[in-house]
Amino acid sequence: MKYQIVGDNLQVLIIELSPGERIYAEAGALNHMSGNIRMDVKARGGLMASLKRAIAGETFFVTEFSAEGGPGVVSFAGTAPGKIAVLELDGSKEYLIQRGGFLAAEDGVEITAGMARKLGAALFGGEGLIMERVRGVGKVFIHAAGDFIEYDLKPDQVLKVDTGHLVAIEDSVDFDIERVGGVKSILFSGEGLFFAVVRGPGRVILQSLNVAALAREIAKHIPQSGNRGFTISLGD
Repeated sequence: MKYQIVGDNLQVLIIELSPGERIYAEAGALNHMSGNIRMDVKARGGLMASLKRAIAGETFFVTEFSAEGGPGVVSFAGTAPGKIAVLELDGSKEYLIQRGGFLAAEDGVEITAGMARKLGAALFGGEGLIMERVRGVGKVFIHAAGDFIEYDLKPDQVLKVDTGHLVAIEDSVDFDIERVGGVKSILFSGEGLFFAVVRGPGRVILQSLNVAALAREIAKHIPQSGNRGFTISLGD
């Protein structure tokens, strides 16, 4: 399987499949494909695996793509302005990914629901109790809003992250939630109520754009129905 990531901040993933190769993607991620690509919609892994995937924030069904009669091209893109990265899995590592971060994966990769380790993360995390766990052998393509920022944390090295900016962590990284500060900090800092606290060792991937914050900002500039109407008189 060959692939290329095209673009700058509105990136598109283009994959060339040979006959016998197969890739699956989140429903709705398709951008374009060649005429000899076959699509199959499946509840991958069976009923329980599909239910867990839905709980993790993805769709119940995934779409599998394969080439027939020769090499073919299939392309995927995220739903928000941002970038695409590839995680190389060799069976020894697993990743937890934010809800909606999964884009596509090779056939040897499994995606299911992953549990945040700590009760604090379960109760207060901006990403909630459930994240997406990817494991197996092969390439996993993830999408994030804005640009990627990556850290390789050493043992016991701690990073505090606004919960809306956390994209993915290695399974070896400890994950919990911490309140930003006292009442004054909560009311006047302009930040969220909680930090995601990640502790090494392991890889941590962040995104520069908080999609929820962007949506709130855009909402400020959308006129509310019935509040800003006007009448044009055309005369008698």
